[in-house]
Amino acid sequence: MPRACDRFLDIRRDPRSDELLARGGDSEAHSILQRAGFVAVVRLHEAYHRAPVGLTADNESRLATDAVARLRAAGYHVDCDEPFNTDARPARYPTLGTSVSHLAERLRETTDTAEAADILTELTAPHDGILAGLEETLGALAEFFDGLSNATDPHTARRLRYLADEYVRVIHSDLAYTRERLADRHAPHPGRRACAEQVPDHEPERSAVCACPPPPRALPVPAPPPVGATRLRR
Repeated sequence: MPRACDRFLDIRRDPRSDELLARGGDSEAHSILQRAGFVAVVRLHEAYHRAPVGLTADNESRLATDAVARLRAAGYHVDCDEPFNTDARPARYPTLGTSVSHLAERLRETTDTAEAADILTELTAPHDGILAGLEETLGALAEFFDGLSNATDPHTARRLRYLADEYVRVIHSDLAYTRERLADRHAPHPGRRACAEQVPDHEPERSAVCACPPPPRALPVPAPPPVGATRLRR
């Protein structure tokens, strides 16, 4: 459950280091910061975002102002240095990741194995599935590093190809096998059923809209005993 404090962020220059830093927010806010150009910094006891190295002060100000505008457009409360303050609210568009997450929503609602197999096909399709696209993207990124000039770039390229070959392909293979098993089952999910939105003839309540049973009631978790109730051994 999201916490209210995760809707607040600070974007300021650190008074000691003069670094442009963004602190606070939840995973959605962190995604917005990174799309604006910030770099994530993860420490043992804290996580924050900073501007990329090598930017001029003007470019840092533009980056910070853009991030403030994007975050506020998404409903976040942002405290910032006055030069970064803005009334701009850029339009928001669905990201590619949001489109992929929609598959999870569909899986949570599906009522039979055939529909689940259809959804899983979007991940595993060999020509244009999501995992095939991820593998191709890692290969293209490896080619990009092949053309760079740092001494570590060839190693990064090899590492990216290793991830594509050893990890993405294994995930692809396992999920494709799972998809084929689902496609062969032709079974309804025993814990789910589609709502027909029909009221049975014997229903006396005029406000009833369907015959679906109420959701199962979760049993309350018993509270731990008070500290003073603990028996002491003698």
